[in-house]
Amino acid sequence: MLQKQDVYNLLYEHNIPFEITDHAPLFSMDDKPNVELLSPDRDAKNLFIRDHKRENYYMITVRGSKRVDLKTFRKDHQLKKISFASEEELWDILKIQPGHVSPFCLLHDTEHKVHYFIDSDYKEGLIGIHPNKNDATVWLKGADLIFLLEEQGTTVEYIEI
Repeated sequence: MLQKQDVYNLLYEHNIPFEITDHAPLFSMDDKPNVELLSPDRDAKNLFIRDHKRENYYMITVRGSKRVDLKTFRKDHQLKKISFASEEELWDILKIQPGHVSPFCLLHDTEHKVHYFIDSDYKEGLIGIHPNKNDATVWLKGADLIFLLEEQGTTVEYIEI
């Protein structure tokens, strides 16, 4: 399981430039008003969802200021009925606790069960995400994140939200 320092080491090993903002633990987007972020308009929130039969799992990453309507998302992507995955599913598949969800935890999904949807806003420029721990934000290019995930076998799809 990748701890925070393991994420940093992985980025160093791949020569991916990044910056770190250490801060108090953030459990939701509402927790950040007192945190000074490098690029507040580029921070991301992550949703881990599943279909009603627990056959398909998805992570959605969008800008923190955006709202994801799951009904519309389901229709737009021709998915079965979806809802948030349970804490147990989060741990079993991504080896992460609630409040720490990050695209980096997709690297724990060795069976590639999770289809990753990322806001097309992140095709260019920075993205700010937790390094599998909610007391820091890692800032890197969205394209570098996608490269890393695809190299590990994650299925990635850009979306418009």
